[in-house]
Amino acid sequence: MEVKKKEHLKLEKNSGLYFAIGMTLILALVYTALEWKTFDNSENIIFCELNPPDSIDEDVPVTFHYIKPPPPVIPTVIEIAPDDPEIIETVIEAIDPNQDTEIISCSFNIEDPDPDIDEVPFMVIEDVPVFPGCEGTDDKRACFQEKMQKHIRKNFRYPEEAQEMGLQGKVYLQFTVQKDGSIGGLKMRGPHQILESEASRIISKLPKMEPGKQRGQAVKVPFSIPITFKLQ
Repeated sequence: MEVKKKEHLKLEKNSGLYFAIGMTLILALVYTALEWKTFDNSENIIFCELNPPDSIDEDVPVTFHYIKPPPPVIPTVIEIAPDDPEIIETVIEAIDPNQDTEIISCSFNIEDPDPDIDEVPFMVIEDVPVFPGCEGTDDKRACFQEKMQKHIRKNFRYPEEAQEMGLQGKVYLQFTVQKDGSIGGLKMRGPHQILESEASRIISKLPKMEPGKQRGQAVKVPFSIPITFKLQ
């Protein structure tokens, strides 16, 4: 059996038109809903303008808190301290000598040599060591220093090895004129051992001297002098 359909009753015939009409209506409703505006009654609206300050300075009040001290604690039992022991004063009597008091006389010789004196520095010794050639001079101390400078200049030799290495500086020396006039107790401090050896050689050539004396007694006299090594 064949199903017959009427052409004017088919819904698929105008489906595109119906879809376009429906979309138009929906868009119109959405646009109306979005653009719909409501207004409040202007009589009930209060306008106010706020102008906050740039900075808010608030003065904090100064408050003082007073703490009430606790009440003093009163002991329930009062102890009585014993009396101080009796202090016996000591009387010191002055003893004055009378006319019969015997005065013991004592005598000493200040020129006697002090056996404890063994070494006296060059600058404070009474009689400085006498360098050969200074026997007849009045100022033997200045003559000693002058002779020392001449001795160093006469025997000075700049080591070749030190020149090649560029060594220079001061060597500080200290030696002692012994009680017999010989030279000993050499101490030195310099920038290099080569320069120290040369300074030691110069001091080893010092002649024997007349020893220094303190209160007429021969003593050891230390003497210090620097030797300068300088390249030209």
